[in-house]
Amino acid sequence: MVRQNHLKQKKRLPRIIRLLRRMRPASMPATFRHNRVVLCPDGPGFFRSLFAAIRSAERFILIEYYLIRNDLIGSALADELAAAVKRGVRVLLIYDYIGSVETPASYFKNLSQRGIELISFNMPSFRRGVGWFDKRDHRKMTVIDGTLAFLGGFNIGDEYAGIVAQPLRFRDVGFSISGSAVGELVRIFRETWQMERREVPDLPEQPLSERDETRTFRRRGQSNVNIVSGGPHHRSSYIRNAFLVSIASASEEIIIATPYFVPGPRLIRSLLRAARRGVLVRLLLPARSDVPLVRILGRSFYGPLLKEGIEIRELEREILHSKVMLIDGERTVIGSANFDQRSFHRNFEINGIIDSSAFGGQIRGMLLEDFRGSRVITLADHERRGFVTRFMERVIKLFSWFM
Repeated sequence: MVRQNHLKQKKRLPRIIRLLRRMRPASMPATFRHNRVVLCPDGPGFFRSLFAAIRSAERFILIEYYLIRNDLIGSALADELAAAVKRGVRVLLIYDYIGSVETPASYFKNLSQRGIELISFNMPSFRRGVGWFDKRDHRKMTVIDGTLAFLGGFNIGDEYAGIVAQPLRFRDVGFSISGSAVGELVRIFRETWQMERREVPDLPEQPLSERDETRTFRRRGQSNVNIVSGGPHHRSSYIRNAFLVSIASASEEIIIATPYFVPGPRLIRSLLRAARRGVLVRLLLPARSDVPLVRILGRSFYGPLLKEGIEIRELEREILHSKVMLIDGERTVIGSANFDQRSFHRNFEINGIIDSSAFGGQIRGMLLEDFRGSRVITLADHERRGFVTRFMERVIKLFSWFM
C-alpha cells in the first residue's frame, strides 16, 4: 500500500507542478496538519452532531449559512443557540439575505431578542452598486470555541435534516474538523463579519491550561487539511483553481457529486484530459433539481463527456445536494461550492481539501452507494432527446454565466 501511494504521488507531481506554474501562488491555501476529520454522511447524523457540539460550547459559536428556514430544524437551532447564550456563550450568526428571503423577519428578530448577534449578508443597498446585488454568501459553516467546526453542503432546513417525505429530501453530506485548520475558519468568519459590519468581532480568549489541552488533542488527528475560501473580492477564482489542481493531480480515479453542473470550458477540458490519460471519471448529478433551468443547462454538457467514456449517473430517489470530489480514493474536496459559474465567481464559498486515505475510503463507499441507486445516462439515450429540449439548452446556455 505504501508503494502504491508513492507511485500515485510520483505520477501526480509533474501535472500539479505544470498547473501551478500557470496559477498565482497566492491562490494556493496553506496546509494544516494533524487534524481530526469526521464524516457526517446524512442529514439526521449531521444535525445530531451539530446540536451536541453547540450544547458543549463554552466561549463562542460562529455560524454562517446561506439558508436558514423557520421550520422544525430552524426552530431547534434557535433554541439551542438561545440556551448557549444563557450559559454565557457569545453567538455570532451571518445569514444570506437573498438565500433566506422566504424566512420571516420575525424569526431573525426573535434570535436577536434572545441574545444572538446577527448580520444579514448583502442586504439590498445602492451603496455597493447594482453589480454587488448578485453576490451571495453561500457558505455553510459552524465553529465551536475555535477548536471544532462543521462544514459541508447542509443548509438549515427540514429537507436537509431528512424529516420530510423522501421525494422532497435533499441528499447531502457534511463533516467536522478538530485541529489547527479551525483557526483559519475563525479568521475567514471574522473577515466576512468585518466586511458587513465594518468591525472585527472580539472573541473570548481561551485559558492557558485549555490551550495546552487543545494542542495535545490536535496532535491526535491524522488528516492534512487545506481550507479554500473563495469570493468575488478575489482577483481569480480560488475555488475553480482548487478543482483544476485536484483534477490535474488524478492518476487513477475521479468521482464527482454535484447538484448544479455548469462547469465552463476550462473544467470540461480538464475532465476530458483526465479521461484521455486513462483516469476513470465518474459523475453523479441530479435527476430532479430545485433549480430546473440549471439541470437542463447541465445536461447540455453531457455529450462531449459521454463520448470520451466518462460515466454519468443521475440520482432519482432524493434531490442531490452533495458537493464532493474524490481523487484517487485519498484526496477529498468537499464543502459548499458547486461545479458552476456562480460558485466560481460570484458566491462566497468555503471548501475543505482533505488528504486522508481513511476519510477518502469513507467518501468512496458513500458515493458508490449513491451510484448504485442512480440511473445510468448513455450517449444513445442522451442523443435521443428532442428538438424542444435541445433548443431550451441552447437558449439557457446564453445565460450560463448567471447560473
